[in-house]
This record gives sequence, structure tokens and C-alpha cells, in this order.
Amino acid sequence: MHRNAYVLLLATTLFWGGNAVAGKLAVGHASPMLLTSLRWAFAAAFLGAVGWSRLRVDWAVARRQLWLLVALGGLGFTAFNAALYSALNFTSAINASIEQAGMPMVIFAANFILFRMRVSWGQILGFLLSLTGIALTASHGDLRSLLALDMNFGDALMLIAVLVYSAYTVALRFKPDIHWLSLMIVMTSAAFVTSLPFVAWEIGTGRAIAPDATGWAITAYMVLFPSILAQIFYIRGVELIGANRAGLFINMVPIFGTLLSVMIIGEDFQLYHAVAIVLVLGGIWLAEHSGRKMASAEELLAAEEHSSDA
Repeated sequence: MHRNAYVLLLATTLFWGGNAVAGKLAVGHASPMLLTSLRWAFAAAFLGAVGWSRLRVDWAVARRQLWLLVALGGLGFTAFNAALYSALNFTSAINASIEQAGMPMVIFAANFILFRMRVSWGQILGFLLSLTGIALTASHGDLRSLLALDMNFGDALMLIAVLVYSAYTVALRFKPDIHWLSLMIVMTSAAFVTSLPFVAWEIGTGRAIAPDATGWAITAYMVLFPSILAQIFYIRGVELIGANRAGLFINMVPIFGTLLSVMIIGEDFQLYHAVAIVLVLGGIWLAEHSGRKMASAEELLAAEEHSSDA
């Protein structure tokens, strides 16, 4: 179970790392809100064509929690990507990738505050290391700028995106028990609908840029990999090992995103990026190792209690 989850979550973060790079490449070739809307329109159409019969079976259950599914699609798919693609107009793909590693910290905190989920000291130390890496990246290597509230607008948008996707991840625990394909059809459709007001705003303010050939190629990548495959893999990963531990793998996004940004875009790799990545990798290893030990201990304790009761 763990091995399957790890493969799925690593593939997810590779696709998401590529999403940040694709968003940077799209600057000047397609505007952020229109790109977001097109992405989910095509994803919903593809999934609907493949899984319509499955959705008909699950519709009675899905309809009872339709507003929840609309909210999930609006948060995790529309709002997050609109913020991400907008941020990439002002900051680098490397920064946007590394800053996404702040999600596990927010997920841990939300699960502890809202649901009193247990966390170990190793997990706490792990996401504190990640937090330090995120702060270093957002401040472009100068932590004093954070104290002065002097932050690049793109980096500020990315921190908002982090909060949004963390809320989506925590809320996945409330999703109805339906087939993953039905779930994706409803949420991608909701993402398209909720993206339309953003597109209307972009057109009304004269900021809309219709995709050219490059923009359409980027859209095709976004539809297949970050939109369809990554979301399916992530949902399954959360089901297998839980939101806390699955969320930690988001820390791999900066690794893949940084490598792809340097290789494809040719962005400069700074010393503070290297330090931040080391902190992020150390945090994910420590938190995941501690989480597995705590889960194993709880399983052993439960087995002993069951044995004594018998």
C-alpha cells in the first residue's frame, strides 16, 4: 500500500512541478484566467466522455453533496491555479515551485486544530524545516524583507495559493464515497464553471490574451498531466496513506519544478534555492519517517488491545 502511494504521489508532484514551468512558459501566450478556464473545460469534457456511464451510477450520491464538490473544485482546481498562473507573471517558476512546499505545514496545522489529529515531534520539526525553506525562498534569500513585509507580489500570491490548496486537501476527507472518475467529472466541471467569473473579469479589464500556438500546446500539457492524471493520483494517494502524510509529498514539487525550470526555461539557480531545497528535503524525510513510526506504533498497540480483549 505504501509503495503504491509513493509511486502515485511522486508522479503527481512531477506533473505539478511541470505545471509551474508550463505556467511560466505561458506568460505572454495565454492569460492566467483564460488558461485556467480552458484547462478545466477540456479536462471536464475528456473525463465526461470517458466516464459518463459511471457518473450516472454515482449521481444520486454525488447530488446529495453537490455543493461540497463544487466548493472542492472551486478551491483546489480554480482558485489555486488562477493564483499560481497569475503569480508566475511576477516571480520565477523556481520560487513558485519551492513555495508550494508550504502546504504540508498548513495541512498539519489545520488537521490538528480542526480534527485533533495526533502529530509527532518529528513531524513538527519536519514542517518547521520546510517552513524555514519557504520563508527563505519567499524573501529571495533575505529573511529581513519578511520582517519588513516587503515581499514580491508574485510570491505573496503563491502563499495565498498554498493556503487555498491546503484547505482543499483537508476538505477531501468529506468527499462522498463515489468512484474517482465520477468525482473528477463533477469537480472539473465545477472548476470550469467557477472559473468563468475570473475570465469575465480578465476580459472586462483588458487583460485577456487568447492562446497562440504555444499557448494551446501548454494547455494540452496542463489538461492531460497536472489536470487529469495528477489529480487522480493525488486523491488515491490521500486515500491510501491519509492527508497528513500524502501532503508531505507536495514537498517534492520544488525539486522537480526547480530541475525543470533550470533545464527547460534556463532560470538562474541561486544559493538560497539550494539551501531551501535541502531544508525541504530534510523536512519531508523527517516528517514522513516520524509519521510512519507513529502509525506503526498505533497499529501495534491496537493489535495488542484486540488480542487482550479476545
